[in-house]
Amino acid sequence: MAGNSQRRGATRKTGSKKGQVVGSGGQRRRGLEGRGATPKAVDRTYHPAHKKAKAAAKASNTRRTHRKSEDGGPEYVVGRNPVVECLRAEVPATALYVMTTIDADERVKEAVHTAGDRGISILEVGKPELDRMSPNGLHQGLALQVPEYQYAHPEDLMADALAGSSAPLLVALDNITDPRNLGAVIRSVAAFGGHGVVIPQRRSAGMTAVAWRTSAGAAARLPVATTPNLNRTLLDWAKKGAQIVGLDAGGDVSLDDYDGTGPTVIVVGSEGKGLSRLVRENCDSILSIPIASDVESLNASVAAGVVLSEFARQRRIG
Repeated sequence: MAGNSQRRGATRKTGSKKGQVVGSGGQRRRGLEGRGATPKAVDRTYHPAHKKAKAAAKASNTRRTHRKSEDGGPEYVVGRNPVVECLRAEVPATALYVMTTIDADERVKEAVHTAGDRGISILEVGKPELDRMSPNGLHQGLALQVPEYQYAHPEDLMADALAGSSAPLLVALDNITDPRNLGAVIRSVAAFGGHGVVIPQRRSAGMTAVAWRTSAGAAARLPVATTPNLNRTLLDWAKKGAQIVGLDAGGDVSLDDYDGTGPTVIVVGSEGKGLSRLVRENCDSILSIPIASDVESLNASVAAGVVLSEFARQRRIG
């Protein structure tokens, strides 16, 4: 080497540097190559948008789990008054959940005492667990677990009614989506000697905790059936000799003139939509209830109760 290349330390020792001495060997060129599109903010684990989306997904999964339990598992009646009402009505229950820090009043004491007498498990839980059982958080420290309702089959419902001592008296609900209406109808059917209720499997209120509570325990004694096709069920029941009677304010027959002593199926539609077209066409008669002219219509469960009461009166004096 030229210059001071012979002085001590001027010569590079062999193996002191890896790779080529002259040039970059293409390392700078590779460093300039593109790395593709920038990932979205939600895909970058360090970005706030990713953390926010993850939290939202977790909350969504929690909500889906709760809805699934409502559709295919135990129900929860929450709140001090509703729980006490269900226990008084002897609604089937499997567990009573009591918050560990609850301020016990007479309702709480009655709930615990009644549950103990009936052999219902009493479990002390924290507030977070009760919050999960109650979507709105209004549990007041009490929750009652009600098992999944066991529906009857429509054919069995009619067969049992035909085997009874009185003519079959059944109620079919069409477009009823409020579980409180369902519970109230069940209560009226049981009170006036009816044999059961049938509801569609879809687009209909089911036997939820709200329906249990509104029925005041009648659902434990009266069979409720579900059908995938309400029209087909009504036609099958008509072939067995039942008169299919739809309720509508503009009906062609008045309740005052109708004979309900024979085998009868009362079809009740919603207050807003009324009877669906096919269901209405499959009815033998459309019955109207005489009411004051300044009242537009009756609630579905109220209308069913009025008709059931009249048919029960006819059967008592018939």
